[in-house]
Amino acid sequence: MKRLFISLYLLLSLSVLGIGWTLDSIWQNNVEESGALDAPLIALAQLLAKFPEDQRQFYLQELEQNPDYPIKLIDASQIAMTDQSPLTANSVLITEQDDDHELHFVKVNEQILVAGPIEIDPRKRLRGLFTLFFYLSLAFIALIWVWPLSRDIKTLRNATKEFGQANWDTQISLSSRSQVLPLAITFNEMAQQISTLIENQKHLSNAVSHEIRTPLARLKFALALMPQYCKPDSDEQRRTDFLNDMQQDVKEMENLLQELLTYASLESQRKEVQLEHCDLSVLTKQTVDRLSSTITAPVKFENSDTPVYLMGDPSLIERAIQNLITNAQRFGRQAIQVEIKQAQAQISLSVTDDGQGIPLEDQSKIFEPFYRSQSVQNGNKGHGLGLAIIKRIMERHGGKVTLESREGYTCFTLIWPTPALTQNKSQNKSQIKK
Repeated sequence: MKRLFISLYLLLSLSVLGIGWTLDSIWQNNVEESGALDAPLIALAQLLAKFPEDQRQFYLQELEQNPDYPIKLIDASQIAMTDQSPLTANSVLITEQDDDHELHFVKVNEQILVAGPIEIDPRKRLRGLFTLFFYLSLAFIALIWVWPLSRDIKTLRNATKEFGQANWDTQISLSSRSQVLPLAITFNEMAQQISTLIENQKHLSNAVSHEIRTPLARLKFALALMPQYCKPDSDEQRRTDFLNDMQQDVKEMENLLQELLTYASLESQRKEVQLEHCDLSVLTKQTVDRLSSTITAPVKFENSDTPVYLMGDPSLIERAIQNLITNAQRFGRQAIQVEIKQAQAQISLSVTDDGQGIPLEDQSKIFEPFYRSQSVQNGNKGHGLGLAIIKRIMERHGGKVTLESREGYTCFTLIWPTPALTQNKSQNKSQIKK
């Protein structure tokens, strides 16, 4: 991480310094040296070139001389020039005489017009220092930008390292101005989902080991007693009841495994639900007719002649309705009411029973997988997956399930968006994926 920070910082700093010095050199060579300050001396040299050589000195003496800017004409042979410093009539050659003075040269045919010694402007000595300070300031600004980025990336690295060490509750907290905040939010969502999946896996393992243990123990005990019930002189009715109990234990394990497989398949988000137009009234009527029993409280459903269409998976919707009605049958006393309502923005289906209410402290947890309320009427205990399956089904349909409960009244409500809203959400998801 330090190497990344240093390399990025050096890259920015050296780039700014290099470009800055290059532009400054170009400016000095092409602008300042051919600037307006050199124009009068060049113009004078061009004027003197029009006079005969013996009259130039006389004309120069007639000019009013500035003590701070002395001018004189000398022969070119008196000055030793290198090939790298050629004299021309259209440019001024500047050389330093000492630390405080400089000379300006312009060629006038075979003579040279010399201006100076001229005192060097003290501010020019500070030019390099000011330039260096300017670019160091730019480098400092780059440091201000790079340092928080490096710090946030280091935070991401530490978080991923902790997550790799099985700390599933790892979360990243960054400033709202951080450049990598979207990456941190994505990491938090991923960590939360993985943590939930792992927690569900733990619950799944515990549920399998705990829930299957009881019917399995009963089956083992029944197998041990089977020789007694299979004797030729044994009571046929007792043998039939004995075998029915064994079949009931097997059925209980099958139901549990089916619930577990259903929830596991809904927990996976890799495959989207295949939505299609389905009539909620027809699905509800079929489910109510199939689950109606003379043993439990009667289920009342007033079917409307007007179809109620929604976008969904018919099998999953029917499963959600079935779980709600089955749950109400276990706890309802006198009657169970099923009602469908259609509004402009949503469609709802409610299942109401008059059984024992759900305690307030359990209502926020009742939809969690494998959670069962401590106050269960008449020993009616399920596996704790029915309501969790309902919640997952509704989430995959873009809807939700709500609960309202008190003593003698419990109402579960399934809420779907209208078909138009559902299609818009699906189209938005597909566009985001593209």
